[in-house]
Amino acid sequence: MSDIAMIEAAARRLDGYARRTPLLSSPFLDEIAGRPVFVKAECLQHTGSFKFRGGWNAVSALKPAGVLAYSSGNHAQGVALAAQRHGIPAVIVMPADAPAIKIANTRALGAEVVTYDRGATTDRDALGARIAAERGLTLVKPFDMAEVIAGQGTVGLEIADQAAEVGVTGAEVLVPCGGGGLTSGIALALEARAPGLRVRPVEPEGFDDVARSLIAGERLRNARLAGSICDAIITPETGDLTWPILKRLCGPGHVVTEAEALAAMALAHDRLKIVLEPGGAVALAAALFRPGDGPVIAVASGGNVDRAMMARALAG
Repeated sequence: MSDIAMIEAAARRLDGYARRTPLLSSPFLDEIAGRPVFVKAECLQHTGSFKFRGGWNAVSALKPAGVLAYSSGNHAQGVALAAQRHGIPAVIVMPADAPAIKIANTRALGAEVVTYDRGATTDRDALGARIAAERGLTLVKPFDMAEVIAGQGTVGLEIADQAAEVGVTGAEVLVPCGGGGLTSGIALALEARAPGLRVRPVEPEGFDDVARSLIAGERLRNARLAGSICDAIITPETGDLTWPILKRLCGPGHVVTEAEALAAMALAHDRLKIVLEPGGAVALAAALFRPGDGPVIAVASGGNVDRAMMARALAG
């Protein structure tokens, strides 16, 4: 199980390799939200998302001869770059309907891409396990892996330091949530370093298993696994490692619509001059369009969006 010691060890491995992404703000966003809004811009991380952190930490810690990952795109790119820089091969199992830019970027980073039909009966985990066994590769899971959670938790260490720098000691920290690796990692880091900052997961409408699970007190699944523009954070359910952390440390979840995610993308572009993908914008959408008291910190988890989707967001 990941803990603060593992997260601090991950920070040491990432030092000099990952970017310390900025905490941004805009008075225009504050006015919309009716409270101070801060945005942790992980879209500016290597490969365009926080996933590089977990990928780098896992490869650095485990020192495998080769890696396999399954991902709709952001974890794929993070692991592919980590493998490339460590000089080892990477095979990435990706849904065929993943954004073309994510598939193209993963291949450009030197990884072999194997696609599957997300809407069919293909068992992604079984497919990945078979390829890994056949080729002697080490599986780097997208969220339910201690080393990956610890790597993502370094976002929380930075938030704790940056919030203190701007005088924020109490706030909601809204995090885009799929399987819960980023959310649980940040929650563990803040528990130790900034207990006045409370994590709340954010999900797209129709794929809100975490919000429902937190209400029910037990892990629930999503009824479907495709059909949202927020592809980066669509998973069947949280993990065996992430769910207990989410249950213990996270506040009630937020659920936002696709229209709200697109509006947040446009506002991030216009007011912060950053590019977000729909799944990476859901936390900002909740910060802007859901009521709350006091400061709010929204994690902008990824910016790997194709031109057509960005144009859709900017068209309003």
